[in-house]
Amino acid sequence: MVGDDEAAAVRSRYGRRHDDDQRYSLLNAAVMYANHERQRAIAELFRSLRVNVTTARAVEVGCGTGKNLLEFLRLGFQPERLQGIELLDDSAAEARRVLPNSLRIITEDAAGCSAIAAGSQDIVFQATVFSSLLDDAFQEKLAARMRSWLRPGGGVLWYDFIVDNPRNADVRGVPVRRIRQLFPDGQFRFRRITLAPPIARFVTQVHPALYPLINTCPWLRTHVLAWIQRPEADGRSDKD
Repeated sequence: MVGDDEAAAVRSRYGRRHDDDQRYSLLNAAVMYANHERQRAIAELFRSLRVNVTTARAVEVGCGTGKNLLEFLRLGFQPERLQGIELLDDSAAEARRVLPNSLRIITEDAAGCSAIAAGSQDIVFQATVFSSLLDDAFQEKLAARMRSWLRPGGGVLWYDFIVDNPRNADVRGVPVRRIRQLFPDGQFRFRRITLAPPIARFVTQVHPALYPLINTCPWLRTHVLAWIQRPEADGRSDKD
């Protein structure tokens, strides 16, 4: 099956990426600046949407070792209302180690996951997952599954890069037009953030304070933070 093949390929791609974990460490100044920028952007988005973090239900697709879910907890989300889905056994085990026991981590291919009830979530979050999916049909299957988990009026919180990386054949950019194709009935908010990582690594080696200065150039930002809201009443069933 195409889905099984792509899930196996993702395991292989992420395995290669984990061999270079230091590049993604928060001790790296470029990573720290990008992470803080994304945290601020998410907090601003939630404020503008008037998200009630104490009652909102959220699930992260591809939660890795739980770092993003820890950020949600710091924002005030309740652990029993958060869930994570992770394909890799080792990453899921680490997430369970660092997160509260009441926060459920599901080890499964998210595109085939049936453990999340349809229409049960206020937020479905993905961060740099779709750029690691090189099969269009698998992307579409996962997007449809994510949409099905949302309650009417809920939304997909999306963070991913929009341009290809010519040095990494394991990933590809997901431009805005593709995001719109994946969620054809969505109501969209887009914000371009994150200084291009190769530039960020270079300028922070010169001096960390250069990151925010260079990042004032919007055309040097390679990622988008998006809110993709499911219509309040769209006339579609979650089985469509």
